[in-house]
Amino acid sequence: MTNSSKTPLNVALVGHGFMGAAHSQGWRVAPRFFDLAYEPRMEVVVGQNPDRVEVAREKFGWQRGSTDWRSVIDDPAIDVVDICTPGGSHADIAIAALDAGKHVICEKPLANTLAQAEVMTEAAERASTRGVRSLVGFSYRRLPAAVLARQFIEQGRLGEIRQIRAEYRQDWLTDENAPITWRLDRALAGSGPLSDLGAHLVDMVHFLTQSTINAVSATSTTFVRERPLLADRRGLGGTASNERGEVTVEDAVWFTAKLGTTAVASFEATRFATGRKNAFRIEVSGSRGALYFDVENLNELHFYDGTVAPAEQGFTRILVTEPGHPFVSAWWPAGHVLGWEHAFSHQIADFVSAISSGENPSPSFADGLRVQRVLAATQSSAQNNSAWVRLDSSAPA
Repeated sequence: MTNSSKTPLNVALVGHGFMGAAHSQGWRVAPRFFDLAYEPRMEVVVGQNPDRVEVAREKFGWQRGSTDWRSVIDDPAIDVVDICTPGGSHADIAIAALDAGKHVICEKPLANTLAQAEVMTEAAERASTRGVRSLVGFSYRRLPAAVLARQFIEQGRLGEIRQIRAEYRQDWLTDENAPITWRLDRALAGSGPLSDLGAHLVDMVHFLTQSTINAVSATSTTFVRERPLLADRRGLGGTASNERGEVTVEDAVWFTAKLGTTAVASFEATRFATGRKNAFRIEVSGSRGALYFDVENLNELHFYDGTVAPAEQGFTRILVTEPGHPFVSAWWPAGHVLGWEHAFSHQIADFVSAISSGENPSPSFADGLRVQRVLAATQSSAQNNSAWVRLDSSAPA
């Protein structure tokens, strides 16, 4: 059912895999729970295989399908292009869409290389002067616990930030006979868990501290260097074959970073943490207190107040499901927990609100570029025996 009193916002989704499904959920649900000035309409989904496109169209609720992303760029009826393809194609699609006057959401990381990210950011800045908006899909910024954590830090409740521990651990590659997917191909993915998982960590640290990483020292490793090839050699689907191919990205990466003048952060991103399914955890320690949250306990923020009497100190568990918590008033009664997919609805609601109000949304392509610089410096350090790399002097890895 549509609301004819609202301005329509016609959306094209490019890519219909895991992230395409999550973004489809966001577009479908956000206008039903948030009072948006514009009415998003799920017009077209784009993919490479016509049969799979049709399955995605019907399953996710899009009006029509296409196998040519350029067709939505040329379509004057399309207002928004949502990019959920592998990183190697982000630049071409995003720049073409922005130059054509389409608003753009681009999944993280912004690109596979620093050079691509720089060109994309320039295109976004040009488009912004014409009222065209763009956003990078760092969806974890829209978790109620993350937003509340930033509020605590802004209020000075942690005092001077001294240490950050950021880790993103999964285990879906621990089986050495799991087949190669596009995420294990450097040409398509740029890097392994560094860009896939580490990009989220870097952006979250930037978001929480409102500071920027300025130096890194890193190491990485590839535990399994060959895996079965899929029948679909692009790594996008199909069954495993008897042939094996080379894994061209890292399996795990660790790095230390410096922020501002005093704060230090440690990072771990891995797909080999046996038993960890989606352990995205951030802990921030300051001179007056500390906090942490973990996506595997999505609705909780833990806060330590170092200013109370020692006999009363200890981490307090805050269940972030009260109407006064960020985003929660649009959903269920207190205590009725939210899920991982809600972040995508929050992302769409914020993006559409920015378009209707004429404001630039956050995180911007410039924020994505800041993350890309850290990723490039981290790759450079890992390739040079963990040498410290300053961000103002780093080159693309």
